Amino acid sequence: MKLHFLGAIRTTTGSKYILEVNGNRILLECGMFQGRRMESIEKNSKFDFDPAKIDCVVLSHAHIDHCGVLPSLCLKGFTGNIYSTFATRDLCSIILEDSAKIQKADAAFVSKERAKEGLPPVDPLYGPADAERSMRQFVTLNYYRPIPIAPGVTLTFYDAGHILGSSQICLDIEENGKKFRYLFTGDLGRGNDEILRDPDPVENVDYLHIESTYGDRLHETKTKSTEEVLKYVGEALHNRATVLIPAFSMGRTQDIVYTLHQLTLDGKLPEVPIFVDSPLSVNATEVYRLHPECFNNEIYEFLQSGTNPFGMGNLTYIREVAQSMKLNNINEPAIIISASGMCEAGRIRHHLKNHIADKNTLILFIGYCAQNTLGNAILSGDKTVNIFGKPFKVKAKVAQIDSFSGHADRDELLKYIGKLKGSLKKIFVTHGEENQSIAFGETLRTQLPESQIVVPYQGDCEEIK
Repeated sequence: MKLHFLGAIRTTTGSKYILEVNGNRILLECGMFQGRRMESIEKNSKFDFDPAKIDCVVLSHAHIDHCGVLPSLCLKGFTGNIYSTFATRDLCSIILEDSAKIQKADAAFVSKERAKEGLPPVDPLYGPADAERSMRQFVTLNYYRPIPIAPGVTLTFYDAGHILGSSQICLDIEENGKKFRYLFTGDLGRGNDEILRDPDPVENVDYLHIESTYGDRLHETKTKSTEEVLKYVGEALHNRATVLIPAFSMGRTQDIVYTLHQLTLDGKLPEVPIFVDSPLSVNATEVYRLHPECFNNEIYEFLQSGTNPFGMGNLTYIREVAQSMKLNNINEPAIIISASGMCEAGRIRHHLKNHIADKNTLILFIGYCAQNTLGNAILSGDKTVNIFGKPFKVKAKVAQIDSFSGHADRDELLKYIGKLKGSLKKIFVTHGEENQSIAFGETLRTQLPESQIVVPYQGDCEEIK
């Protein structure tokens, strides 16, 4: 078997890996690269391989950096199956449609700028019809249900505890008379999540392919997240401020809504208006309610009692643009939760444009922001940032709650590896900024001296014999 590293290598975005097994080519993930606008357009508009020669795709979860260019793959000749869990398929159906709309808007913006320089326009990566057509190639299965996907290759999904439907991809492979088990973690959750189940331990793993987003960092404890929300949001509301929370539509939005719900029920936060202003977030939350099989016992029982953990009297979900624009005129304390979490797209940029220069505003980050994103610039303390191509002074208060992260930190990753049962002959470390991947690789070399640790470079190919 050959393993090609084509995306999310010494960075956290654009996941793509190809396995060559028994003459078949299996693509793990087909993620969109996110970063500087022109660099992203360049990287996302082409593939480093021929899509028509891919036999099937296996998808770990529905975040855009893991599934975002599936429609392009299909447009350029891929005709095989896309394997995922049921919840991942349902979430992809809404995120890819939303992405198509963003592609159209981004292409229009870039084309307008290019026209000023006498350059030809650019086309969107794909349209809504292309996104819908790609969904027809999905084949869905539940956790723990083995299925042959290629000669000598059997797929089983295990829960990754990262977002709804997220999975570890376990491949049992027989090649040249040898049998071995390859496990790709996808993105791993932290465990003890308020909504989701813990990542599953997997047995008999020979080759482990693991993420390293926080490979050299430690999060605050989960219990501290509620305390920090109360501290930051409570203070801001006491000062009659607007609270902006950039949040990923899938995972972090539901987490923060649930936390605000609990704090309000307990009387610790006032019943101020709360708005989830993102059509994708609204749709994703509806999908969440359709998949109780992914919830931990507490949330499952909460749902069975007839209570909606993602709804309350002072909470409004907004789809329409006209309703979103009305939020500009709010003159009372309020909380606005809007996508995207890295502030690279979506309505959060409009809210930032309107509030970032207001010293009474709190911008509260609850997720990871990759390098070269607007969210990262704000978090890094830049005094001026560009929004829609124009400079804005950052006068708003900025805070970050690390404990909401959906990614396991260094010690949580090590704890996860400690629960795996197998020889762990070789471990591949990807999906982390370079310093995080390298540091985690060094930690693994110390902790697991019997295993070979590989931190690949973009384009590398490793052979498993």
